[in-house]
Amino acid sequence: MRYLALVVTGFVVLCGWMVVESGVFDYRGPNSGACILLQSTTGNENVGAANAPSEEAPRIGVDYSVTFGADSAVAKSVMLGSVDPNSGYNFELELSSLGAAIRRATFSGFDDRDYKNPQPLDILSPIYQADGSEILSMANTGFQNDVLVQQKRALPLQKLHWKSFGVEKAGDGSQTARFEATIKIQGTNEQVLKLTKIYKINLGSYLLECNITVKNLSGTQQKVRFDLSGPGGLGREGIRSDMRKVVAGFRNPQGQVVSARQDKKAIIKAKNALDKAKYNYDLAKKSNIAKEDLDKIKAKLDKAILERKLTQPGSNLLWAASVSKYFAAIVVPLPDEDKEYCGWVTDKTGQVYNPDRDRKADSGDEAIGLDLKIAPSTLAAKGQANSSKTYNFQLYIGPKDKSLFDKNEQYQKLGFVQTIDFMGCCCPAKIIKPLAFGILALMKWMHSFIGNYGVAIIILVFLMRLAMHPITKKSQISMSKMSKLAPLSEEIKKKYANNKAEMNKQMMALYREQGASPIMGFLPMMVQMPIWIALWSAVYASIDLRGAAFLPFWITDLSMPDALYRFQTVIVLPLLGWKIESFNLLPIMMGVAFFLQQKLMPSQASAASNPQVAQQQKMMMIMMPLMFPLMLYKAPSGVNLYIMSSTFAGVFEQYVIRKHIREKEEAESQGRVAVTSKTGGKVKKKKPKPFYKNM
Repeated sequence: MRYLALVVTGFVVLCGWMVVESGVFDYRGPNSGACILLQSTTGNENVGAANAPSEEAPRIGVDYSVTFGADSAVAKSVMLGSVDPNSGYNFELELSSLGAAIRRATFSGFDDRDYKNPQPLDILSPIYQADGSEILSMANTGFQNDVLVQQKRALPLQKLHWKSFGVEKAGDGSQTARFEATIKIQGTNEQVLKLTKIYKINLGSYLLECNITVKNLSGTQQKVRFDLSGPGGLGREGIRSDMRKVVAGFRNPQGQVVSARQDKKAIIKAKNALDKAKYNYDLAKKSNIAKEDLDKIKAKLDKAILERKLTQPGSNLLWAASVSKYFAAIVVPLPDEDKEYCGWVTDKTGQVYNPDRDRKADSGDEAIGLDLKIAPSTLAAKGQANSSKTYNFQLYIGPKDKSLFDKNEQYQKLGFVQTIDFMGCCCPAKIIKPLAFGILALMKWMHSFIGNYGVAIIILVFLMRLAMHPITKKSQISMSKMSKLAPLSEEIKKKYANNKAEMNKQMMALYREQGASPIMGFLPMMVQMPIWIALWSAVYASIDLRGAAFLPFWITDLSMPDALYRFQTVIVLPLLGWKIESFNLLPIMMGVAFFLQQKLMPSQASAASNPQVAQQQKMMMIMMPLMFPLMLYKAPSGVNLYIMSSTFAGVFEQYVIRKHIREKEEAESQGRVAVTSKTGGKVKKKKPKPFYKNM
């Protein structure tokens, strides 16, 4: 039983770790300092390192004497789509002439879950930097041609107001917006290049079409390249964990869609490693060290640069995305007509922005962004073939919904399902993902009949308990037998204390004769663990539960705490620093369920004679009913409903099993079944059947 207690304790700690990872405590990152990725320049304009064309080639400030064209435009916003749920559009886009970028994208079918005054949810928003400037999604940055490359300069087109041509509406309901920017030679006003960016949205679609055309207006050949700010500014969904990440999807040589991802911690860690590697390399170059040592330091720098990027060696890029818990903004660069895969997006880099520059980067104003580096293209002289190049993108702005991805052939082919994350904990994703998706499908199927996800969760829990009942029953009976054999086990341990081999032999003989098994006490728990983790993850990450109500007066949103009563002011718990906004009843009920479950657990007969065992029992009695309600106090009510339902179902199940054990023991006592003669008992009149046959 000591081993069983250790296993149970380990399981509790493991579950606690998983819960903490889900965000009951806000993330406390490394002392990374300010995470705004700015870089000192020699000019009077700061170009962010995030927008620099490469890590190795920093860009100096842009000379403001360079004009951007005679048609320099005034600031203007263009609106596409609508937030009206009856309009037929899935979102509304606010496009800014500043960088011809997306300033804001707002859903028509999802709100921000503000219980006082719910408003349409902003999925994309400006990312604010420490200097007050904004980074907008899909803005062109770091533009260069041959001359600018030689001068180690880049034009920050995201700071230029492009000329807007308003909105064009088509008969099919689609809407289009066009922007233009003209680049001219300083002093001569000679037009050199023209950039045109077009956005198009369609009725009933989460896909936005975008293309950028660069046209050569000069009489000579030009080599051009630029960077692009990917989608960013996704808000933190929920009050617990920050599940925002950057993800990239690839197709490997076997034809499978694989992904690479970075969360805030990974991005900060990679950035810190890169800063350290750069410092060591610069220091080494100034010192007189051997070339081999310098090459080793340079190799570490190259490795740090690579680790900042989203890569899958040997695979072809399909898309890159910024994602939150429930939503994704996925950029799909379309390949050229004669290509199967896009080859002109070379680097995908995640960024963390920290406007207030707090040391731990956890004050709540942090944002995650994505930068794309576009490969150079050679444009022929004006009027010749190939004097322009068009880069085509599609941008998915919508929920991370597997059923939606499966229904759309394009989404399915591109593997958008890779944006959906589950908390696999100690279990491999190859096990958790199929289980979680299966549970989600079953829950969605039940909802189609029941119409209430809260009821579906309760039914699902009971179905899971019913399916696992045979294993649970065997486990409980084995634990009961092991408990009763504890005094005999202690005698064997004392008798053969100096002979471990004989002691183990006698112990196994005792277990075999009595039909008990120490393995059966914890093996079922190990078997069930992936199922419960998958069920937890499915409920926690399901977009279907977002905004779904269980009861009209209580638990009105299964993705938020149940909040039976909301306090007028926020209560801060002393020492812990936790902020409590409401009285949540579900965690309290969960604690009661855990207490009842512990009371019904098979007691250990050796507890009275063994203070250590008694202390372990007492700790379990206190730890389980207190720890989980505390950790899950601010968890989504759907998760707490599942745990509470499972625990109460377990209490009922244990009651039934214990009744079965008592009836069996009474029947055996009437048959005068005694212990074995080897352990000092009377000779049995009837030999008990092996444990597995009794089941």
